[in-house]
Amino acid sequence: MNRRDIINKIGDRYHVGNLETGEFSYVKALKSVGKDIRDYQKATSGGQHQYLDIRFENDRLVILVECKNKFSRWDKNKIQGQLQDYVRFEKAYSDKKIVAILAETEGDDIWVWYGQSVIIDDEHKITTETTLRTFEEYEYMYFGRVNDKIKIVDSIKQLNEKLHSDGINEKLRSQFVGTCLLALKNGLVYKNVNTTLDPATGQTISPAKVILNSIKNILQALLTQGGTADINKASKLTILNNKVLGDQDIENLTYEELKDILGYIDDNIVPYINDKSTAGQDLLNLFFTTFNKYVGKADKNQAFTPDHICDFMSKAVGVNKNSRVLDPCCGSGAFLVRAMTDAMDDCETEEERDAVKKEQIFGIEYEDGAFGLSSTNMLIHGDGNSNVIQASMFDKGQWITASGINVVLMNPPYNATKKCCDPQYTRRWGSNQKEDPSKGLHFVEFVARHVSKPCKMAVLLPMQAAIGNSSEIKEYKKKMLDSYTLDAVFSLPNEMFYPGASAVACCMIFDLSQKHERANKETFFGYFKDDKFIKRKGLGRVEKTDSDGNSLWLETEELWLDLYRNRRVVPGLSVMHKVTWQDEWLAEAYMETDYSTLSEDDFQKTINDYLSFLVKEGTIYES
Repeated sequence: MNRRDIINKIGDRYHVGNLETGEFSYVKALKSVGKDIRDYQKATSGGQHQYLDIRFENDRLVILVECKNKFSRWDKNKIQGQLQDYVRFEKAYSDKKIVAILAETEGDDIWVWYGQSVIIDDEHKITTETTLRTFEEYEYMYFGRVNDKIKIVDSIKQLNEKLHSDGINEKLRSQFVGTCLLALKNGLVYKNVNTTLDPATGQTISPAKVILNSIKNILQALLTQGGTADINKASKLTILNNKVLGDQDIENLTYEELKDILGYIDDNIVPYINDKSTAGQDLLNLFFTTFNKYVGKADKNQAFTPDHICDFMSKAVGVNKNSRVLDPCCGSGAFLVRAMTDAMDDCETEEERDAVKKEQIFGIEYEDGAFGLSSTNMLIHGDGNSNVIQASMFDKGQWITASGINVVLMNPPYNATKKCCDPQYTRRWGSNQKEDPSKGLHFVEFVARHVSKPCKMAVLLPMQAAIGNSSEIKEYKKKMLDSYTLDAVFSLPNEMFYPGASAVACCMIFDLSQKHERANKETFFGYFKDDKFIKRKGLGRVEKTDSDGNSLWLETEELWLDLYRNRRVVPGLSVMHKVTWQDEWLAEAYMETDYSTLSEDDFQKTINDYLSFLVKEGTIYES
């Protein structure tokens, strides 16, 4: 089909050209964002590939089409290499997901690539795609329906109730379900299982025991498939086998109960998760994060970072294929999975992808339950040989230094008890001190001392760490600025961790390459309180959508990143200000009010809130 037919088929309203011919110049495009195409060209192709034939886009997806008259008249490796060049340029130009297509103009043959890294070769070509689709069809194929996320969240709620009725302890549920999901994704058979005999002992093995043994065998195979280099394999197996599958609650499940649980996961969760794409990995992380919100509610200090905030922080510090990322308080592994996903998005070869998974993602977790969960999470995402260890980060300073870390993503505990903190620090605590008075800042300072320079750190901390006046908080704020630069602080939604922890958090970004005074620059402060998520009864916080079902968060994230990267000041959203360790580190202290957005309702709400505060404090009384 000719070019006009291709444009009409995919969708003329999505067609974007920046030349009079309708082609798309990457020289011009990259220059518009302050980049030089020469920095992204390969020696093998030089400057010969600059003009893409047809480009389509919306707010989250780009479709690149390069046309050839007949594939048989061209060297396959050369035209695939040409398309790979355009994919590389596009990644430098935008953060959008990519579908890349080679199309014939004197025939109907097409070759299509999409997914996590968009590697243009025969191995990664989508062989099932033989005819052109509309833009909407490619978008659905890549992202699925937004409602799929709601379906998973809703299913998790019902699954939690099912596990409760089957007598499984709430602290065990998330790990058990993650283990089941991992086994199901790797061929677990759970239907029509019969009683069998143990060939070694001759004893009868019940159907439920047969299934649990099968899960253990799958775990063993997954942890060994990358070779024997994983020094943590034994500890991972011990936790997953003994503390999960060997738990009395699990061993007491009948075959019917176990089959019912596995069937529910298989029917209601597995079909909505495609871990071969970035969108599918987003859903997997959503599954873990959301499930953990419905268990362990007695621990009000448990703050699982929502996936969209992990995504924002990873993009804010620019995680890419060259990043060596550490989360020293990795919990369920949400930051690690997000960093691995973003780094592999930037890869062009399978070798680069393997290097990211095996050599560039590092995690430390103190609590064994969370360590088991992070191990399962990484295994589900195809990383069976990850550098995730169970330890106190304060015992692993040399390990951190030796790992060559250049990006840190972390959410340290805000009220850690003495056993979780740095012993050098807790020796100074008074006899009545029960929890970390630095509100997590001493975790941040310890990691900053041990990572490579230069390095960027994005950390979630409670508002008290940004505005607190205690001597401990001031001490660690001073320590950080004496050695490092406070690059940015984002005030985040008040109920971000709902229904888990009640803490109000902010994200601080530190540049560890030089001390704050030497950098001598203003810090960016973002008032990023509205992430377009709303509380939904029984489901926690879910993202709002427009009338077409499109996520409003994606547009918001793009705005937040644009404000930060370009240091733009917008009343009501962002401000630039020079600060010292003695100042408050929040946008609220320096930001101008955008009066054009205020209404009479805003005034009345403020008066009502103030009146409620006065009544609560006992300043005034109802007559």
